[in-house]
Amino acid sequence: MAPAEETLTAPGEEAGKALEDARGPADRSPVLAPDLVAEDFGWQYRGRLSPALEGLTFRVPAGSTLLVIGPSGSGKSTLARALVGLVPHEIAGTWSGTLRVGDLDVAATPMQRVSARAGIVFQEPESQLVMPRVEDEVAFGLENRGWARDDMRARVPDALAAVGLSGFERRATAALSGGEQQRLAIADVLAPMPGLLVFDEPTANLDPPGMQHVFERIGEMAASRTRTLVIVEHRLDAALPLADLVLLIDDAGRQMAFGPPDEVGRAHAALLGRLGSWVPRAWAPWAAPSAGQHVADGRRGDADGTVGGGEDATAEGMPLATSPAVPDAPPRLAGRQRGRDRAVLRAEAITVRYPASPGGMARAALADVSLAVRPGERVALIGPNGSGKSTLLFALAGVRRPSSGTVRVAGPSGLADPARLPARDLARTVGVVFQNPELGFVASTCAAEVAASLPVAGHPADPSAPEVEAALRAFGLERLAGENPFRLSEGEQRRLSIAAASIGDPAVLLLDEPTFGLDRRGADAVVALLDRLRDRGQAQMMTTHDPRLVPACDRVLALDAGRVVFQGSPNAFFADPPWRPAWPWQP
Repeated sequence: MAPAEETLTAPGEEAGKALEDARGPADRSPVLAPDLVAEDFGWQYRGRLSPALEGLTFRVPAGSTLLVIGPSGSGKSTLARALVGLVPHEIAGTWSGTLRVGDLDVAATPMQRVSARAGIVFQEPESQLVMPRVEDEVAFGLENRGWARDDMRARVPDALAAVGLSGFERRATAALSGGEQQRLAIADVLAPMPGLLVFDEPTANLDPPGMQHVFERIGEMAASRTRTLVIVEHRLDAALPLADLVLLIDDAGRQMAFGPPDEVGRAHAALLGRLGSWVPRAWAPWAAPSAGQHVADGRRGDADGTVGGGEDATAEGMPLATSPAVPDAPPRLAGRQRGRDRAVLRAEAITVRYPASPGGMARAALADVSLAVRPGERVALIGPNGSGKSTLLFALAGVRRPSSGTVRVAGPSGLADPARLPARDLARTVGVVFQNPELGFVASTCAAEVAASLPVAGHPADPSAPEVEAALRAFGLERLAGENPFRLSEGEQRRLSIAAASIGDPAVLLLDEPTFGLDRRGADAVVALLDRLRDRGQAQMMTTHDPRLVPACDRVLALDAGRVVFQGSPNAFFADPPWRPAWPWQP
């Protein structure tokens, strides 16, 4: 492999040439769709022990749609970054082989010229948004490309309307929900009409209607053949019908298959299942289920006597399965087994108001929300993007103080305000898994990250402790013990954050989209460990847009516009959802 360039940014003097090559200052016509060619392409990140990608060879004709699939950590996001020039021009590492976007050799072409041809939507929208107001955010990219002001004014509303954000022009970007931020990031990429669009898990943060809207929009672009599209996505049932070609990568970053969807599915569906990925329903006839797979459906009995789940309670062809390689949860808080009728988490009429955004008015993110969660109970918190789900979790964790109302958790001396508990007592009582895992990382290696939570369980923070090794193994992270958490893939980061939060065995565990971005194996490991902790009496509340996860919960609490619109069993929720039309995600 030849070494990558040591400079991490392309020369600034090339910017003018990039704009000149791509379009005139006021030219609103799309860049022509390029073909994509890889010849023995590989990449290894600086500081990583093994390549992220190795030996990729394929050709995607101009105007086609490529779906990239494989397990978490297989290098799918690395390929996405390479196609838009972030690898190697903004990220250090070692490049091998050739990757071309149209007539541009990515490694030999300055970043500005590649980015004038290609746009990318990332898994985490926070990494893409830079401006404080929505309309300015979309205009920013156009201005950088030399668009005239009148053309920008005409284009910005069109891009926002395409992602369902009409009327959001003057909203503060920081006040948007995670799903709304994701839609805005997509509008950013759509606005300049590049010839290549790369979507890296574009619907991960979206509610079901938002997901459907985005896939419909991508489907329209795919049908028009005016752009070349690359989609990295775990929601394969929705993405597969859009694809002309499928690239399958294994967990070592090596190409296993490339070709039309049916051809790849017929030959490799079983392999995809063995790799731990989701398998789409269309490939089910060619995929033999792995031994021991069954639905982790949480058959525990709800308050109304019903149970959630069943063998058909999955959105993809392969169900959630309980992994046998999950360590026992550390025994603590034995009193949980007694008094299971007593709430360990209670909220009474809480309201949270966000301050006024520039040019706007203050708004209530939550309004008069009350709830109680008992030991050993798992609650799914669902609702449209912007309904207040994450805000409620942060209020319950003591991270955000309610404007009115009270929150109480079961501390060492009884129910207490989490915002007033000493840090050590709060850590023993409430664990939080953030939607963006990097917000919680505190260590320089994966083993040290997990070990940092051991003192909460009364053990020394020893990265070589058996508990740490077992937790990493349970989530398929044992080979990454010495890696930096910030250099992991999105799926690997999420698994690590849950392993670190769960090892301390808090009385209450709050999780924001715990299966977002995970393959089947990762989701199985999450559900299996959460089952163990719940069986020991841990109370759990999780936000989710994942229909596979809801039947594994005891109760559903649904929010809309900051208010509770449903509380009851998963069966009751699916039988009579509070939204009309019903969300397109019934299990």
